[in-house]
Amino acid sequence: MNTRRQPTRRRISPAWILATSIVGLAALPSSAVSEPPLTPQLAIRADDVGMSHTVNSAIEKLLATGVPFSASVMVACPWYLEALEMLRDQPQVSVGIHLVLNSEWEHYKWSPVLGGSAVPTLVDENGHFYATEAAFAAADVDLDEVRRELRAQIERARRTGVRIDYLDYHMLTAVSTPELRAIVEDLARENGFGLSRYFGERSASLWDVAPEKKLSTLQAILGEVRPDRPNLLVLHLGLETPEMTALVDLNNSADPFRVAKHRQAELDAITSPAFRRAIGIHGIALVTYRDLIEQQGLDSMVAPQSTGYSMETAEE
Repeated sequence: MNTRRQPTRRRISPAWILATSIVGLAALPSSAVSEPPLTPQLAIRADDVGMSHTVNSAIEKLLATGVPFSASVMVACPWYLEALEMLRDQPQVSVGIHLVLNSEWEHYKWSPVLGGSAVPTLVDENGHFYATEAAFAAADVDLDEVRRELRAQIERARRTGVRIDYLDYHMLTAVSTPELRAIVEDLARENGFGLSRYFGERSASLWDVAPEKKLSTLQAILGEVRPDRPNLLVLHLGLETPEMTALVDLNNSADPFRVAKHRQAELDAITSPAFRRAIGIHGIALVTYRDLIEQQGLDSMVAPQSTGYSMETAEE
């Protein structure tokens, strides 16, 4: 995963590209027509799919818009089967596995696919994944247990028969050290999967943006999308329902009680007419990880220097 070749551009969804920039070219003399610029590409990645029925219901609303996106499914969570069934045979969706090593809510918990007794260093005293990345980092985790558990999550997803295109990492824990990152890269290589953030993506998220500012921030992000490399928007969608309102985020001390408002606001922003208009105004093509893999090839993947959600990449 250390060589990069120049991407080719194909399988761009025509319904999501502004075509006005090429109107009238036929009327120009051939000598005046130059090579058109690359189309700016944006990959939308919806995280935590399968975490709960409410999250799945939000994904269903995004599906109804026809927007191409990548869906990262948490197969260690109770509602993963509903999620994968919902995503089956959706040609505009690329399905990935959101590798899980944390269970971050105060009262809503999940455990390893292998069971806590099989991977005892990965769980707390109740047999659940550690609530925070800090707690995981402080534990004396066995790397072999990490490898076996993440492989089990991949195998669980594959048994459903849904096509899997890529891997990514919940709360960044699975790539938080060089040793952990090496495990994830090995698993991607073994299974012929892509890895999110390994295609030179410039990345952004609405996670830490106040609910009332998410739409305006999304519009600003779209204005910064450039054609020199792919761009990634990471979303956390949900509905403001009693199920989601009851969740308390142990990793977000600044705003732990408003997860439902945050996730509803992200869904409202990405399904809004304002989003569609901005995509057209900026001439952005929406792509998925399946598209990026076909364009660049798995051999082109390069580990980013940072796995966070800023708009910067290793090359900047």
